[in-house]
Amino acid sequence: PHNVISTQQALYTALHRLKEVLIITDDLLRIQYANRSAERLLNMRLDEVISKPLADIFISDVSTINSSVQGKGIREFDGILTVKRKNQEGIPMHVRVVPVACIGRTPTHFVFNFDVPGGQMDFIATLPQPKEAPRGSLHSIRRGSFDVRSIASDGLRRTSLAKLTSLPLEAPITKIINLLSQVQENCSAEEARLIDKVMEFLKREGLYSPQMKEIRTDDPIATDLIGALLTGPNVYSSRRSSNDSIVRTNCSNRQSTIMPAKMKATPLIMEILEESLNWEFNIFKLEEITENHPLLYLGMEIFRRFDVFATLNVDENVCKNWLAIIERNYHADNSYHNSTHAADVMQATGVFISQLAAKDLVMDRLEEASALIAAAAHDVDHPGRSSAFLCNSNSPLAILYNDLTVLESHHASTTFRLTLGDDNANIFKNLDTDTYKVARTTIIDMILATEMTRHFEHLAKFVSVFGTEMEPRDIVQSEEESSVLMRRMLIKVADVSNPARPMICCIEWSRRIAEEYFTQTDEEKAKNLPIVMPMFDRGTCSIPKSQIGFIEYIIQDMMHAWDSFIDMPELITYMQINYSQWKKFEEQGIHTLAEVKAKQMSLMNKKSALK
Repeated sequence: PHNVISTQQALYTALHRLKEVLIITDDLLRIQYANRSAERLLNMRLDEVISKPLADIFISDVSTINSSVQGKGIREFDGILTVKRKNQEGIPMHVRVVPVACIGRTPTHFVFNFDVPGGQMDFIATLPQPKEAPRGSLHSIRRGSFDVRSIASDGLRRTSLAKLTSLPLEAPITKIINLLSQVQENCSAEEARLIDKVMEFLKREGLYSPQMKEIRTDDPIATDLIGALLTGPNVYSSRRSSNDSIVRTNCSNRQSTIMPAKMKATPLIMEILEESLNWEFNIFKLEEITENHPLLYLGMEIFRRFDVFATLNVDENVCKNWLAIIERNYHADNSYHNSTHAADVMQATGVFISQLAAKDLVMDRLEEASALIAAAAHDVDHPGRSSAFLCNSNSPLAILYNDLTVLESHHASTTFRLTLGDDNANIFKNLDTDTYKVARTTIIDMILATEMTRHFEHLAKFVSVFGTEMEPRDIVQSEEESSVLMRRMLIKVADVSNPARPMICCIEWSRRIAEEYFTQTDEEKAKNLPIVMPMFDRGTCSIPKSQIGFIEYIIQDMMHAWDSFIDMPELITYMQINYSQWKKFEEQGIHTLAEVKAKQMSLMNKKSALK
């Protein structure tokens, strides 16, 4: 399957780099695609010509084209027309138009091939390229900074490029297969062979369905974990987790009736919270000294730092009440998916937002607030069982959401149900309708992005837009779409950032997620349910092996891509340190929860002795 998908990008590249000018329109002769040579000819960027009527680019009367290609039956047009360049004189071109019917017999698209009269094949290449979009837009952010060569020698990175080029991309090529045969006559022999191969792949069924890639590991524990994370519920899935337009109105000063007895930030809590935007922040220490209310205390601190109260136009007590309700609806008896995990993801999100601002990649105030809200609530009411378990056990949630994105849909729905159900905690109540809709859309999209079955799809699209030399405008058509990709990757990295945290925290998180998986396996055995991850048996599982596989297959590529975009080398440093440490643990025969716990205590004692 990955060979099929990788060819999609090869196809897109081949079309884009053709020397011949190629333009594709819809059935109403509105431009849908123009390759690089077309951009040169028209002296316009792709985003300037998309959806333009064909008549806008010709000086000549195009009625002959209309009458020829839009009549009954599929006919071709062949003739000389004058193309007008932006702010310049026109150029006479030989134009050949081929109608294509993707569905039925009526043409749905038209392929336009342009040749310069006289056979001057290199004429287009001499034309200057259209000017770039202004700096500051997301289209131009760090496009050239993802240098695979600089990290190719790293052991952790050895298969990254090969994997990234075979990931599922979201390029809009669904209907192109019926256009390719018309393009081939103007291609070089090498390009024609490439397009032949592409067409063979594209004719296969299920091309766009997410499919499980081959897992290149002989370790059954890693295979178990990765397979459960990345496949859909029908094959037993699981996920590891993880403005100025605001209308100002009077805020309520009513006191909360749902808070813990008294929320007092002791000197120790205040001291810890001073480091709340430090990547080395110890969330477990905050968990301990706040008596299992880390989300409430950290959330208020993060909200203050990013001025969320003003952005949402609500009193601090409303935000305090909201955090208290959200935290109370996390299951404290979950070893991993509890409010400490939520606080950890929120803290990572805050760090990333700060780093984006430092790199002049600023999110607006509403985006920042929405991202922090999504992080805090992204796993609310998590039952401590995977989506696959819920589907296999006919859980009411699985039935409600038709076995599709069960947990993430529930988290998003619960977030708004809890928020809108209590006026004292309704952080959105003073937003105007349009602003609320923007915030709601952002929050839901970010929460749904934490669903792991689309991991490679999100990663590949992010790398295609922000991590290669390909023009971002060739992949996405709007700055908003670029922002969506960035926000999705931000929360995805925050959600599974445990392997890139300091070693003490990394080990603790690994123990907690293993315990939760073990508990699920225990229940599956007791209830005679399908076992989603049979290797996650508390008596036989090697925790180091599971972490090694998770880092190699899921984490390393994503962290390298995110670091290249956001410039946080500490992510890579900690990931590599932890990877090496897990390797050592495995070599030393440290496998079980008890053994990992003992080693963790030893490391903590050594750290304390050094202070």
